[in-house]
Amino acid sequence: QVQLVESGGGLVQAGGSLRLSCAASGDVSRYAIGWFRQAPGQEREGVSCITSDSSTYYADSVKGRFTISRDNAKNTVSLQMNSLKPEDTAVYYCAADVRPGPHVSSWYRSISMADFGSWGQGTQVTVSS
Repeated sequence: QVQLVESGGGLVQAGGSLRLSCAASGDVSRYAIGWFRQAPGQEREGVSCITSDSSTYYADSVKGRFTISRDNAKNTVSLQMNSLKPEDTAVYYCAADVRPGPHVSSWYRSISMADFGSWGQGTQVTVSS
């Protein structure tokens, strides 16, 4: 099963930017990769997803501010986060859909945790006001 490691979290002021990376132990182009976040006392929520055919999806709360991308040569998926807000503060996780294929890209439109079976350990993002 693919192993995932997140990096790039930190403390940033509101309006600033961070770039998160998710390094995969296997061929990242084979999987749909999602980014999720969990704030204290709240449920984990889907933020963005990139599918094996490079379709991308975003939660309404981050559209226009966050961009997901994949580097197949480095087996990484990145999340560029701009115009950060205090409400973006959370632990951010990447996850892979490791179910046997084929997969339909539209499955991931809702960025649901139920579709993803392999998870990283998370990286903290804190946005100060």
